[in-house]
Amino acid sequence: MEILYIVAFLILFILVSKKVLHRSKDNKPSVPFPLPVIGHLHLILKKPLHRTLGKLAKKYGPILFLQYGFRKVVLVSSPSAIEACLAKNDIAFANRPRFIVGEYLGYNYTSLVWASYGDHWRNLRRVTALEIFSSYRLQLLSSVRAKEIRSLLQQLFGNLDNKNFRKVEFKTMFFELMLNILMQMIAGKKFYGENVVDIDEAKRFRHTVIETFYLMGALNASDFLPFLRWFDLQGLEKRMVKAGKQRDTFWQSLINERREKNRFTTGDGEENNILIDVLLSQQKLDPEYYTDEIVKGIIGVMLTAGTETSSGTMEWAMSLLLNNPEFLQKARDEIDQQVGMERLLEESDLPNLPYLQNIINETLRLYPTGPVVIHESSEDCNVGGFHVPSGTILLMNFWAVHRDPNVWKEPMKFNPERFQGVEGEKEGFKLIPFGFGRRRCPGEALAMRMVGLTLGSLIQCFEWERFGDELVDMSEGAGLNLPRAKPLVAMCRPRLTKKNIMAPF
Repeated sequence: MEILYIVAFLILFILVSKKVLHRSKDNKPSVPFPLPVIGHLHLILKKPLHRTLGKLAKKYGPILFLQYGFRKVVLVSSPSAIEACLAKNDIAFANRPRFIVGEYLGYNYTSLVWASYGDHWRNLRRVTALEIFSSYRLQLLSSVRAKEIRSLLQQLFGNLDNKNFRKVEFKTMFFELMLNILMQMIAGKKFYGENVVDIDEAKRFRHTVIETFYLMGALNASDFLPFLRWFDLQGLEKRMVKAGKQRDTFWQSLINERREKNRFTTGDGEENNILIDVLLSQQKLDPEYYTDEIVKGIIGVMLTAGTETSSGTMEWAMSLLLNNPEFLQKARDEIDQQVGMERLLEESDLPNLPYLQNIINETLRLYPTGPVVIHESSEDCNVGGFHVPSGTILLMNFWAVHRDPNVWKEPMKFNPERFQGVEGEKEGFKLIPFGFGRRRCPGEALAMRMVGLTLGSLIQCFEWERFGDELVDMSEGAGLNLPRAKPLVAMCRPRLTKKNIMAPF
């Protein structure tokens, strides 16, 4: 980003915008003084972004107006301010800003994440709610999730012995698990572990997923200073073009594969629950709307939004439990009481495990998968008594709200019991890890099932200890979904017998 300063000062005497140099006459709270041309962009260069924005809010207030280059920005960092945006002004803020990444990785802003609020977006939302994330569909595909988690448990058991603790690295393990679950649900095939046909394809696919997350989370100066797009000084647009083509080719190959296979199968078996098949059935009913591009956009969003988010949440949860073994033991006691030692935990057991649910809630409070959520106003509106013009980028710092001492008692402390028997802690806009309103994450139910079943199974089947005497380092890395700075490593020993874990599903 240093090049941004050089370019800004080179063009200082040519491009000086009054909108950047002077505050608007609108009624607005105090703001830090903007630099010529780049405005306040220099204030957000330090990573992680949520902490940088949190410091700005702490200094200037929970509603802060900024200028990122030539684009107006409003930063909100309190429950009341977020409620004003997502409840009172939900329609006004139902759009996403048209960042360049949405052109290449969002099928020209037609995918669920990037589409503007309107008929097309509402139809995508309806299809995902009814055909992909409905309780009925999730239940039909529960066996896929159970088999993959059972496979992970068997793999872990096979690498251990009953007496000694062995080292386990979580980041890769969780990522591959989530990727296998989602790809089995989407396309009926897995990319890691046993029975993987094309190892090279799996490696290319994982690289594309990781690259997609990086590009979606990268600060692209051209989004705020459009003239920089002529030069692509950061090289991001070139990478977006390449990643977009790779993703498109991969998704199209999966669609073609399923379409060809469906020519020879007409049964009502488990394979007909594969989500590509579900979407292809919609395509037959309305081929003009459900083009291959729309289908690719839907499955692409599902995979991108479901892998790093869920795997990251589980890695943070295990990190917190290793540093607080008393809560780990309480979760294990609850599982032993409700499930026992004679069978493995199942998804149907999760409603009877409130303590495990509290651990997940507390993890999402401290480490939300979307620490900063971005919307854009489609019309003029009012937030907290301040006028917000149409076309203003909205930054909502969920991370700051989740750690606000005015909202939470001892906000920096990991304490799952703060949710025990107190529904009020989860109401309103105090805990909003999945967003709220029209743009709320539609995959929340699936994520909670995958995370709950995986964490519960690992707690039930194995004993866990820290790797070394020191506490687990809880440093945060830079990225769209709040990753750990360093992958989590822990010590593991089987708890259940081999017969329990290795029993056929």
